[in-house]
Amino acid sequence: MTKNKKKNAQINETDNEIIQNEVAEQSVDSSENADVSEHNELEILKAEYDKLKDSFLRTYAESENIKRRCQQEIEKNSKYAISSFAKELLSVADNLQRALSAVDEQTRANCGAFIQGVEMTQKELFHVFEKFGIKKVDSMGKVFDPNLERVVQEVEDSQKPAGTVIAELQSAYTINDRILREAMVIVTKGGK
Repeated sequence: MTKNKKKNAQINETDNEIIQNEVAEQSVDSSENADVSEHNELEILKAEYDKLKDSFLRTYAESENIKRRCQQEIEKNSKYAISSFAKELLSVADNLQRALSAVDEQTRANCGAFIQGVEMTQKELFHVFEKFGIKKVDSMGKVFDPNLERVVQEVEDSQKPAGTVIAELQSAYTINDRILREAMVIVTKGGK
């Protein structure tokens, strides 16, 4: 009976080893499956992170662009907001210039203080214009510039090159380097 017990003990040991090996293999398989599962989950999380990061960066860049465009628009609006008001004041400047141009020597002698007051008013108006970026453009004697001037008449003059401004009926003005009003001019035709 001892032999049978020994034989049974050996069989039990062998069975135990086989069972332990199978359990070990299953645990290796399950740990490999867990590793593969964890690896796949990590890859999925990395892909999702990259997608969210890209989306965030694009949204951030877009918001910065909108912010920059809004700032430019605000600057532009504040720079040119007074354009229509300034355009209305140009007729006042024109009338002051016409009044001073109409004065002859006899009137100047008789009304010197009054004329001096008109000149001071004109200077003050131009000072205010300058303060707000409004500048008068001098066209006399220069070649016609279609961006700043409109020709109302052409006159034959062989002494000057064609397209030279010889008279200015209305002055041109700019506001912050943008045309506020174009000049109305008389130019030469023919010539050199």
